[in-house]
Amino acid sequence: MPLTHQTLIKTFIEYLTFQKRYSPHTIVSYENDLCGFFDFIELQFGSTKIEEINASFVRSWLAKMKESGMESKSLNRKISSLKSFFKYQLKQGIVVTSPMVTIVSPKVKKRLPQFVDEKDIHTLFSYLEFPDNWEGKTHRLLLQLFYNTGMRQAELVNLTESQIDGSNGNIKVLGKGNKERILPVSKDLMMLIKDYIDSKRINFEQFDRVLLLVNGKGNRLYPKYVYNIVRQYLTSVTTIDKKSPHVLRHSFATHLMNNGADLNAVKELLGHSSLAATQIYTHNTIEKLKDVHKKAHPKA
Repeated sequence: MPLTHQTLIKTFIEYLTFQKRYSPHTIVSYENDLCGFFDFIELQFGSTKIEEINASFVRSWLAKMKESGMESKSLNRKISSLKSFFKYQLKQGIVVTSPMVTIVSPKVKKRLPQFVDEKDIHTLFSYLEFPDNWEGKTHRLLLQLFYNTGMRQAELVNLTESQIDGSNGNIKVLGKGNKERILPVSKDLMMLIKDYIDSKRINFEQFDRVLLLVNGKGNRLYPKYVYNIVRQYLTSVTTIDKKSPHVLRHSFATHLMNNGADLNAVKELLGHSSLAATQIYTHNTIEKLKDVHKKAHPKA
């Protein structure tokens, strides 16, 4: 890849990091997409100046990935990365026109988010046994936090003790784009959190005094560890395909909607920037109504 392209990518990534304050995961995705694109350009078309790149170059790259079996959702993310990149280059005066103007994103088949049934959630917390040690205490609390608040995995891993407001019964969460939102917490869960914090000071001489959740050595939890724990426990209570922290977030939202929660309220609790992202949970509610109608109505 030419040095000029590397410099442009680096400058753009710094802009996303320090000005837009995107998450590390998003930053890595953008960088990988852009590096992949410019590596392809050099391989297929040789040394090419940024202003010489046009829509046909982009279509060739997208066509190659589609031929390799890449799904529309992933292609759309790469298109989004390039659109943001060239939009930034336009603002900086590096290019006069963007090659992305005529690029159309492929349609993505909408999939309803999978969720755990309420009866299975009840089984998880009422009948499943957790190990009688620090790991078991941590497992129970992280599962409770996911389901009772709908927070994201990154939000839970980085949750600090200072974000817990016991007197007002809520948790302040720092979400995507450093947007803060306040999540109400039940008295039972708040007691569980308080007990966990008190137990840390009894169980460990040295531990991470900032983060709420720690492992058996008193250190921070890693995303892979959290994912594996959630998968382990959900496997015991449900047969759905996906068993991840995000499925518990879906379950939180779906159960709220099924029990009559306002769509705008669910949007705020999830930290969505637009209502469109939250509306997908109404489809699960409609499916539940159809199922109830089919089972209960004599003419169904």
